[in-house]
Amino acid sequence: MLQIEGSATHGGGFAAVGLQPVAGAMPQADTLPRDPAAAMAALVPASAPAQLRRVNVADKRIINGQTDVNQLVPFKYKWAWEKYLSACANHWMPQEIQMSRDIALWKDPNGLTEDERRLIKRNLGFFVTADSLAANNIVLGTYRHITAPECRQYLLRQAFEEAIHTHAYQYIVESLGLDEGEVFNAYHEIASIRDKDEFLIPFIDTLTNPQFRTGTQDADQKLLKSLIVFACIMEGLFFYVGFVQILALGRQNKMSGAAEQYQYILRDESMHCNFGIDLINQIKMENPHLWTPEFREEIRELMRKAVDLEYRYAEDTMPRGVLGLNAPMFKEYLRYIANRRCQQIGIDPMFEGATNPFPWMSEMTDLKKERNFFETRVIEYQTGGALSWD
Repeated sequence: MLQIEGSATHGGGFAAVGLQPVAGAMPQADTLPRDPAAAMAALVPASAPAQLRRVNVADKRIINGQTDVNQLVPFKYKWAWEKYLSACANHWMPQEIQMSRDIALWKDPNGLTEDERRLIKRNLGFFVTADSLAANNIVLGTYRHITAPECRQYLLRQAFEEAIHTHAYQYIVESLGLDEGEVFNAYHEIASIRDKDEFLIPFIDTLTNPQFRTGTQDADQKLLKSLIVFACIMEGLFFYVGFVQILALGRQNKMSGAAEQYQYILRDESMHCNFGIDLINQIKMENPHLWTPEFREEIRELMRKAVDLEYRYAEDTMPRGVLGLNAPMFKEYLRYIANRRCQQIGIDPMFEGATNPFPWMSEMTDLKKERNFFETRVIEYQTGGALSWD
C-alpha cells in the first residue's frame, strides 16, 4: 500500500511529492494480477484511505470533499466544466478594441458634458479596483475551500477574466490620459465607492484568513455567506449601475470603445454570477442544514444594505439627470435586480412589484448573436467563440 503526506480536505489536495512507499508493503511485480482492475485493487485495497482510492463520482462534494482534488474526472458537476469551456471560447483582450474615437471625444472640450465626465471618472474609480478585490477573493480565499475540481477549473478561468477586466479599465484610463492617482485611489477617497468596498472586505477577510477552515456549521455558513455576497451582491448588483451608465453612453454613440469593453465585461460577469449561483445552490443541496431561517434573514439584510449602498453610488455619480437617466430610476432597477438574485438562490422577493426600467439591459444580457451590440464590427475571437451570454 501507499502512505501519503498531507490531506485532501479543505481544498488543499495532496502534494504530488507526498506519495511514499511503505517498506515491504508493495506487492512484487510477478505477484500482481494481470487484470488491470484487479491489479489496482491489489495495490490499493477497498479498505485503504479514501484519498488513495480511485475517485467515485458519488463521493465528490463542493465543500468538505474527501476525494482527490487533483483528479478532474470523472465529472460530477458538468455544468461547471461547460461554463469553463464557454468562458474560454469567449476570450477577448482589451487592446483589441479601438479607442481612437473615445480619445478624440474626451479631448474635445465640447465633446462631453461635465456630468458625463464625472460619471465616467466615478465609474472607472470603482471598477479599477473592484475586479482586483474579486480576483484576490478567488485566488486567496474561495479556491482553497472548494473541493470539486470542475468548479476549481472554472474559478481559475474566472480569476484570469478578473485580471482582463482590471486590464481593460487601466487601458481606458491610459487611453483617455486620466489622472491615474485620482482614479485608482477613488476607492479610498470617494465615500460612495469606499462604502461599497468596506461592505465587501469583511467577507474577503473571512475566506482569505489562513486559519479559516470549513467543516463546522458555523464555518460552512460563513463560506456560503461570502459566496452569496460575491456572486449575488458584488458581481450581481454592485456592478450594474456602472454597466447601465457606460452602456447608455454607447447607445448614444459616445465612448463607444469603452462601452464595447464594458459589454464584454458584462457578459463575463453575468457568467460569473450564474456560476456562483449554481455553486451556492449545489452547496445548499448537499448541505441543507446550513439553510436555516436565521441564515436566510441574514442574507436578506445584507441584500437590503447592498441596495442602499448602490443607490447612494448612483446618486453620487449622477447628482443631476444625464443620458436620459436619473438616480431614482436606479432605485427601481436595483430593487428589481435584488428580487431576481433572491429568487435565484431560493429567497422570497424583497421588493414587491419592482420592475425593470431598462429593458434594453435585459436584451443585452440575453444576447446570443455573433455581433457587437453597437453594430460597429463583428468580433473575431482567437478561439473562434461566439458572443454568448449563457
